[in-house]
Amino acid sequence: MRRNRDFAAPVAAQRRPVRFDMIHQHVILSAIVPVVLLLLFGVAAVIGSRAAKLSPIVGYLALGIGLSSSGVMLLSDRGSVEILAELGVVFLLFDIGLHFSLGHIRHQAGDIFGFGPVQVLAGTLGLGAAAALFGIPLMPALLIGATLALSSTAVVARLIAERHQQNCPVGLTATAILIFQDVAAIFLLIIASALGSGEALLPAMGLALAKAAAAFGIAVLLARVVVRPLFWLVAFTRNEEVFTAMALLIALAAGWATGVAGLSLTLGAFLGGVIVAETPYAAVIQSEIKPFRGLLVGFFFISVGMSLDVGTLIRFWPAVIGIAVLLLAVKILTNAAASLAFRWSVPGSTQLGFLIAQGSEFAFVIFSLPPVRRLIGEQQCSVLIAAVALTLAVTPSLAEAGRRLAGSMRRRAARLADPELQPRGEDAPVFIAGMGRVGRTLADSLREFGIGYTAIERDNTRLREAVADGYEVVFGDFADPRIWEPIALHGRRIGILTAPSFEVAREVFPIGDARYPGLRRIAVVHSHEDAERFREIGAYPVIDRSIPPGLDVAAQVLSELNVDSERIGDWLRRLQERALGGPMPVAAE
Repeated sequence: MRRNRDFAAPVAAQRRPVRFDMIHQHVILSAIVPVVLLLLFGVAAVIGSRAAKLSPIVGYLALGIGLSSSGVMLLSDRGSVEILAELGVVFLLFDIGLHFSLGHIRHQAGDIFGFGPVQVLAGTLGLGAAAALFGIPLMPALLIGATLALSSTAVVARLIAERHQQNCPVGLTATAILIFQDVAAIFLLIIASALGSGEALLPAMGLALAKAAAAFGIAVLLARVVVRPLFWLVAFTRNEEVFTAMALLIALAAGWATGVAGLSLTLGAFLGGVIVAETPYAAVIQSEIKPFRGLLVGFFFISVGMSLDVGTLIRFWPAVIGIAVLLLAVKILTNAAASLAFRWSVPGSTQLGFLIAQGSEFAFVIFSLPPVRRLIGEQQCSVLIAAVALTLAVTPSLAEAGRRLAGSMRRRAARLADPELQPRGEDAPVFIAGMGRVGRTLADSLREFGIGYTAIERDNTRLREAVADGYEVVFGDFADPRIWEPIALHGRRIGILTAPSFEVAREVFPIGDARYPGLRRIAVVHSHEDAERFREIGAYPVIDRSIPPGLDVAAQVLSELNVDSERIGDWLRRLQERALGGPMPVAAE
């Protein structure tokens, strides 16, 4: 008997881990199922929206409303979705900051600190007056007007990116206004929170302003002293995961820092993007965070749908629709008026007015604060929240209608060269992959004739040398299609591969053909055999045997950009004389 017990003991001991593993696996599977279902519903919502020719935003909102009204919670609690939604907005602002270096902010200062305040003031007065007409007292009416005057960064920034308008005046100005609004929302939250606490407003607002200025100063210092050298070190690892980790670290750490300081997480995320924008690594960081941003912003819109009171929507749907229509109409008029005050054309003012006519995600926060609900009324705040959500849902269609109306106005006026349609400060039709000797010669030729370019370099040593010598170059590998959108390849006419790999080109060219059919691709080669191989996969080969290297391809590119042939010849002759140390002989006629 004892022997049997001794034998049975190890068997039981062996069985316990198996049972534990089964329980552990069951727990993991139970946790995965809600996430899989939520992703499945999200994909279905996007596909359904596209099939109905609507924006995915509408599908996400409808999904959130459906989940809320059905009582089904796919995640453990609503707080999980709200956390993911907040992270989505954080990464969205971080991405916006990547497009706003300090030089860009200085260039856009008139829009941020001029156009932005005028737009918010006009919207506040217009919407506040509309609220007062419905019998709301002056103070609550102005609070409603100021809250509704803000626009949605999440919605507008996504539309601008989808339309590739980041470098056009409409996109630049709208983004600058949104940046000012995000800062103004901080002070509006302070005012709204202080309504029921009796706290003095002016000291609180002054402290917030001082904190925001300090945060900006720290961001500038970190960009120059810490982040740039740190990225040099990271680039030497040649590890994509490290870049992803750095992007996550900077976005979350900057948001956390401003949140702890009593400011918004979004302001910190934006400043984090500005920090990275000061380095040549902004494009590769943007490509790394894009998947996180898109997925998490989707959670934001789902959370908006889940936050809506379905009962209020059903009982007061005429009021919700009426207020949404009134909100859009007033903001279109006030936005257009502010644009006209800054000497925009009527078509441009119309397009901008429609683009930023919706309410803001900050409205959900402000109208949910207890002091605000006591001041305005529980039922009124619920109706306002539902109306703002409705404006978010119709924004993609409304913005497209404004764009078409502006286009119709321009066609009637025969303004074929309207400056508001041209890229501002980004006239760079040429893209250069590789900044070795050929790339530098090509960049020199373009700069000589006043033609803009964007260059990319994957070797960190050549990158540092090119940046130090004043060339416009960013870090990245052209073989990675994720980098193509951050470097705005859609806006280029010619792309030059200065040291192409045929195997890599053969793999990525079909993807490029589908995305950018109008891009002229030039491959610099050194033999007729290579030229024939690249010609077969759709590239225009140039055999470069010039001294210094790159002159042959430079002449080809300048010719395709319609530069006068005599000017090209004179410049090439000067460069060759410089390279050979003496004047070139002139052939007798």
